[in-house]
Formats: sequence, structure tokens, C-alpha cells
Amino acid sequence: MSIDTPFTDKISNELTAQLPAIEFPGEIRVIEHERQIAAACKYLAQQPILGFDTETRPSFRPGVSFRVSLLQLSSPERCYLFRLNRFALIKPITDLLGDPALKKIGADVAGDLRSLRQLRKFRDGGFVDLQTIAPRWGIEEKSLRKLSAIVLGQRVSKAQRLSNWEATSLTDKQQLYAATDAWVCTRIYERLMQTPPLERTK
Repeated sequence: MSIDTPFTDKISNELTAQLPAIEFPGEIRVIEHERQIAAACKYLAQQPILGFDTETRPSFRPGVSFRVSLLQLSSPERCYLFRLNRFALIKPITDLLGDPALKKIGADVAGDLRSLRQLRKFRDGGFVDLQTIAPRWGIEEKSLRKLSAIVLGQRVSKAQRLSNWEATSLTDKQQLYAATDAWVCTRIYERLMQTPPLERTK
């Protein structure tokens, strides 16, 4: 016996662009200084689930690349933006990233963790990658933009993706973009968990 899925396997760029935009509705806190980290991590450690993402300053020259600039960790109500170009990836943050009991949801988690390990080696735990689990519901798309379009029927804007994440201060648009990218991962995950996956006959 097989169960039908309410999700389409693929979606075009044209259809995605026609969908309403989704934006993080909660509070955004930018962590600029090391002294702010402990309180942020204490709050995040108490959450049942977190959205996870990173941003890196884009390079427009061949052979030139930058280290990860920003780490986003979001609860449903509050998103913290850790400006990793301003301070080290210290133990309170890596403790969060390594906590197997704290569920962290992202897309292309391995790529983000690889970028973070260029700053400091650490052991990760508790991560769920939407790209890995989406095929259980027959979804073949990999990008966060299209996963959101298929699962939530809403579009994640990518307008700020190539902006300067090492700017002196992040604009409101950058902050909202970064927070949305992390938070929407939890929304997608929760919707998937509420939907029976495909059961293929053997």
C-alpha cells in the first residue's frame, strides 16, 4: 500500500516567484560582541527546536573566498545573528552545535558545518538536514527557496544573499533575510512532521 503525498516533487522558478513571500515574524537580536554570547546561548539551549543557517561574504573575484561571516540560530519567537567576523567561535556556541538533545534544522547542513569548522574544530550533534529528509515525501528539490515553496506554499526571498555580510552594521533587510533563512527551516520541518511520508510498496 502507498500513501499519496500532498507535496509536488518539483516546482519551477516561475511558479515559485509568483508565491507570497514568507518573513520571520519574531524578534531579531544581533550579537556583535563576545560578552553577549553567553546569554544568547542560554536562551537557545532551552528551546525545543532551532533553525540553523550561515552566511558568508560573497566574492566576485576568481580564487578569492571569505570565511563564514554570520551564524543564525532561531527559535519560533527569536533569532540570534552571531557575527562571526567579529569574534571567535567560542565554546558556548560550539556546545550548542554539539548538543545531541537540541534539535537543529537546516538545509545543506554539511556545507554550513564545513564552513564553521574553518573557524574552529568541533563535534556536531542534533542536526536534521531538510535536503536529506525531503525525499521521504517525494520532494526532489534541494534549495531552501523551493523547499519552502513546495511545503509551505510561500517564497523565501534571496534578494540579500549576495550582500556584504561583513559590513560595519547589517541592514534591516539583511537581518530579516538571515533570520528568515534559519527560522523557515523549522516551519518546513514541522509541516513535514505533520504529514505522513510516502510508503512505497516493496
